[in-house]
Amino acid sequence: MENTDVDQPHSMGTTIIGVTYNGGVVLGADSRTSTGMYVANRASDKITQLTDNVYVCRSGSAADSQIVSDYVRYFLHQHTIQLGQPATVKVAANLTRLLSYNNKDRLQTGMIIGGWDKYEGGKIYGIPLGGTVLEQPFAIGGSGSSYLYGFFDQAWKEGMTQEEAEKLVVTAVSLAIARDGASGGVVRTVTINKDGATRKFYPGDSLQLWHEELEPVNSLLDVVSASSPDPMVS
Repeated sequence: MENTDVDQPHSMGTTIIGVTYNGGVVLGADSRTSTGMYVANRASDKITQLTDNVYVCRSGSAADSQIVSDYVRYFLHQHTIQLGQPATVKVAANLTRLLSYNNKDRLQTGMIIGGWDKYEGGKIYGIPLGGTVLEQPFAIGGSGSSYLYGFFDQAWKEGMTQEEAEKLVVTAVSLAIARDGASGGVVRTVTINKDGATRKFYPGDSLQLWHEELEPVNSLLDVVSASSPDPMVS
């Protein structure tokens, strides 16, 4: 019998992306949270604010990534009070790495930290399972990432503009949604630079369609009625 246990842990079969550009960073993610074959939330927000200038993309166990984000946000708040200035992206990444590494036998989450600070500008750090921290010009994670490595090899370039980086992230997430059954829903992005953070939302029916994808419809009845032959008239 097929396993349909809805009490199993919520796991975000996910696509998360972080990209640097000439002036800042762009983070993006899909919105599907799944419990096995069941979609627990089709419009979840996987991009979490840590400080005014640093955000995190979460993948893996939803509960694990949320509690790590909560702890990091708390520690960064204390850090900001003590120093009297905003925390850097590197500090946020190292705090996340510390929590992930010290609890690596209990956590099932991979994260991407992205942000901008006055010392180093826009930075992206990947923190996969186990608590390694890697500074990268771009990072991809989650189940949908396996469909994107070749795409980024071809599409990535140094010195992109903000518009090019945002378009790349949205296109990549829409491709992962098309190929990965555990990714879906809408696309959310946040752009972070010296002027602050800007969130954007892209509904699922506005995303690019890829090979053999079906056009979005409002109801299953639309599909049935469109494929039904005309009634016979005697």
